[in-house]
Amino acid sequence: MAKRILVPLDGAPSSEAVVSLVADIARSAGSTVRLLHVDPVPETVEHANGRVIAYADQEMARLECEGLEYLQGLEATLQGVPVECIVRFGDAAQEILVEAEAWGADLIAVTATPASLFRRLFRRSGVVDQIERKADVPAVVYRPQRRAG
Repeated sequence: MAKRILVPLDGAPSSEAVVSLVADIARSAGSTVRLLHVDPVPETVEHANGRVIAYADQEMARLECEGLEYLQGLEATLQGVPVECIVRFGDAAQEILVEAEAWGADLIAVTATPASLFRRLFRRSGVVDQIERKADVPAVVYRPQRRAG
């Protein structure tokens, strides 16, 4: 049974669909869940006139706080489950794989956004696809139904 479940979330409501499923698994298995948010490495933020508004390290600190607030807001969904929250910076797929290895995750649980059959067959370079192909641990990919219309 998975004792350490890594759940990458990108901030989109659709990515949160897997959280309630993970909560059920974690409660029954006595697992710890680590919620992970990955942002791209920020650059210095400049005003239109070229004046520096925030240096890269300041922007990184701001994004880390925002990311942690977002993840901590999802902790309520995981009541009764030990939860850890972490924010990383870099390429999303690479950072998810690095975090899974560094933390010793037994399982990665992620939501894939609904895609057409054509996109699934010919575009195998998305974050979820990279996790499925490269992870050293099992990956559960929740694929919600596409809505008609």
